[in-house]
Amino acid sequence: FQGNALLRRLVRTGVLAEEKMKLDYVLALKVDDFLERRLQTQVMKLGLARSIHHARVLIRQRHIRVKRQIVNVPSYIVRVESQKHIDFAINSSLGGGKPGRVKRANEKKGKSGDGGDE
Repeated sequence: FQGNALLRRLVRTGVLAEEKMKLDYVLALKVDDFLERRLQTQVMKLGLARSIHHARVLIRQRHIRVKRQIVNVPSYIVRVESQKHIDFAINSSLGGGKPGRVKRANEKKGKSGDGGDE
């Protein structure tokens, strides 16, 4: 009987609550329950992104990691145990890595501009 395996998998992904481990509750699931588990939605809910569109861009530009793995797929289904490990990537300019191209160029301009004025 594969019903138990289905129930365990749904609980592990966070779609179904642990106290609702019956097949009747599986039939009552909606599309929104699955969409809530997407990485794109989780990044926005954690406050790492300003909107759902911004979350998608951050994920595609490799600024988001789950545990130690950089994930660039917005539809990645986040498991319950991985949910607390969503963060900015270590080498991302948003997560404490080296600054981005524009910021580096502005810093370079600022350093050369200060020396010539004196």
